[in-house]
Amino acid sequence: MSSFDTARLSRIGDWMQTYIDARRFAGASVLVQQGGAEVYFDSRGHRDVARDKPWERDTVARIYSMTKPITSVAIMMLAERGLFHLDAPVSDFIPAFAEMCCLVEGATRIDQTEPCAVPTLHQLLTHTSGLSYPFNPGILGEAMTEQKIEFRGNTETLAQVCDRAAALPLAFHPGSRWEYSIAIDILGRVVEVVSGKSLEQFFIDEIFDPLGMDETRFIVPPHTADRFAACYTPLAGNAFSVGKVETAADTLRVIDDAKGSAFDDVTCYSGGGGLVGTIDDYAKFLEMIRTGGAGLIGPKTLDFMMRNHLGGDIASMGPRSFAEQPMEGMGFGLGGAVLLDPGRARAAGSVGDFSWGGMASTFFWLDPVHDLSVIFFTQLIPSSTYPARPQLKALIHGALT
Repeated sequence: MSSFDTARLSRIGDWMQTYIDARRFAGASVLVQQGGAEVYFDSRGHRDVARDKPWERDTVARIYSMTKPITSVAIMMLAERGLFHLDAPVSDFIPAFAEMCCLVEGATRIDQTEPCAVPTLHQLLTHTSGLSYPFNPGILGEAMTEQKIEFRGNTETLAQVCDRAAALPLAFHPGSRWEYSIAIDILGRVVEVVSGKSLEQFFIDEIFDPLGMDETRFIVPPHTADRFAACYTPLAGNAFSVGKVETAADTLRVIDDAKGSAFDDVTCYSGGGGLVGTIDDYAKFLEMIRTGGAGLIGPKTLDFMMRNHLGGDIASMGPRSFAEQPMEGMGFGLGGAVLLDPGRARAAGSVGDFSWGGMASTFFWLDPVHDLSVIFFTQLIPSSTYPARPQLKALIHGALT
């Protein structure tokens, strides 16, 4: 197993500091573990600039789409108990999806549709279901924005938002393309239906409590309120936009304050992006995966999840959406991306790296070749603002000897 040049690892702190000095990030932290042992940690900047609160190791952050691997593990925990199979249509669990249609090729209106198959659980897990996101380009994304198909807030339940999402057509025939989507939120509802528990309670009982993830929840835990970070954007308009946007004069405009946050009161448990937590809590989740399931899920099931489940890379499936990772040279497993070819992905890495990120620019990867677990935390939306992720991978690979 490779080791690290500690002098080269120390460049990470300097790199973070350049982002903070330039007011790109308010604060950030990086945790690197090899073989389960910590080899590097550093934190810089502020979790709350206005209140002069430093970014520290126990800072609580919004992990957004880094929730998706946790929901995917929950689904596979239930699958390996024989409670369903992955080719089951989602309508078996959410009847609102029973009769589906999708947009015709070249559609210019949301009502230009044709009948299609009901997406399967496997298609939901791999983002090939035909579902989309409000921030994705196209007719469906626009309709989702107009109808506020958002898995967040305290006015609806997960079940209610799923039923509203099911009333819209799919963007394409299931299985024909790849598009980043609300699919994992829908799977969160499947967890509820099959387990008979809320998604929050299933996570607590089956994952968080067994792993000691006591500071990861859908609602900011009261005892961590003083450690919760503010969230920022450099944009003048909609911070969740990933298209052409207008940059604001202030590169660190607060969009969700640490006090009075939207994460203080939640009734819709978003399995696709609703969790907050600490970097050490997420490290416990990754260590569970790295070591083969910790008795929560079988090691062979985890191996299955971290394989590429597409016919090629993401780019080969005609994506027209945003994604948290490159699309060329990158496949997709169940809950995260799988690196197939570092050269085509144009970023340092090992074949088989399993990774994903969150909209607030958080990121993780597991490297099976060098037995690494790496987590990056910050709070800036959108995650496409700066190339921090490939830069961090380059820094860490450059330190390997």
